[in-house]
Amino acid sequence: MLDGKCRMVNAYIRAVQRSQERVDALPFHEWKFPDGGLWMQFFRKPLGYLLRFPSVADFEISADGKEVVGFPAPDADDDAAEHLYLNQVLPLALSRQGHLVFHASAVDIGGDAVAFLGESGRGKSTLAGSFSRNGFRVLTDDGLVLVPCEHGYRVMPSEPSIRLWPDSERALVGENLALAVRMQLSSKARFRAGDGFVFCDRPRPLRRIYFLGDRESGGIAFERLTAAEALVQLVKNSFLLDVEEANTLALHFDQVSGLSREVVCYRLAYLRQYGELSHVRTAIIEHAGVRMDVECELQCNRAA
Repeated sequence: MLDGKCRMVNAYIRAVQRSQERVDALPFHEWKFPDGGLWMQFFRKPLGYLLRFPSVADFEISADGKEVVGFPAPDADDDAAEHLYLNQVLPLALSRQGHLVFHASAVDIGGDAVAFLGESGRGKSTLAGSFSRNGFRVLTDDGLVLVPCEHGYRVMPSEPSIRLWPDSERALVGENLALAVRMQLSSKARFRAGDGFVFCDRPRPLRRIYFLGDRESGGIAFERLTAAEALVQLVKNSFLLDVEEANTLALHFDQVSGLSREVVCYRLAYLRQYGELSHVRTAIIEHAGVRMDVECELQCNRAA
């Protein structure tokens, strides 16, 4: 749901701590870390869904996605449970309500939103963090919510924090590592607004979507995708609470099909070295054709 200020709202109750008891049914879906470790399990309940993050928290979601109750596990980090709700559970609940939500980061460049999609480890957060460390505001680190509007789509701002893997943390933050909040379920560190990163708190019109890829040698390559190619990538990177319900899948496919036809999407490939990020930022700004004000342009020139 959206409130009058275009912020995402949901009925969320943080209940008392609860042990994670055995669930009789098998999960109908699982998310795993790149190394194969278990991240989250999806279970069906009589009145909705149970999402389990092992040893951290359980979240019960109503069938319509409008109510969420969180149960932190005993001895779990309170901050971790809250973070999981905002960055993982809420996007899934919103998808159940019919919103378009993607595994993507997005930044505000000159008043327009530019989004970066890709599998875990492709550098979505690193690229967004690099923009943010150089004066550009992050709209979301993950859980990109798109809302149709008269002239396309708007990107909704999410919780003002960003998560970085240790190598990206060292490259972008360096000596200020003490600012990081260590996460219980991941080796990523979490940085909030004011920790050297800046965030946007207003919706922005979506200008471009870039799907991140690797490049073995130097240079930066942009390849425009057909609507069919973009559709495949958008589906792969979608948040969906119930991946087996036919009506939900049909609606989502129609929504994503419309998005792929209306928004120009590109594959972006570059050498995955931190020293290249300033060149990548400049190339993205030029390629997206974003009009920047004088202050923003000066920031970009200093960063390059």
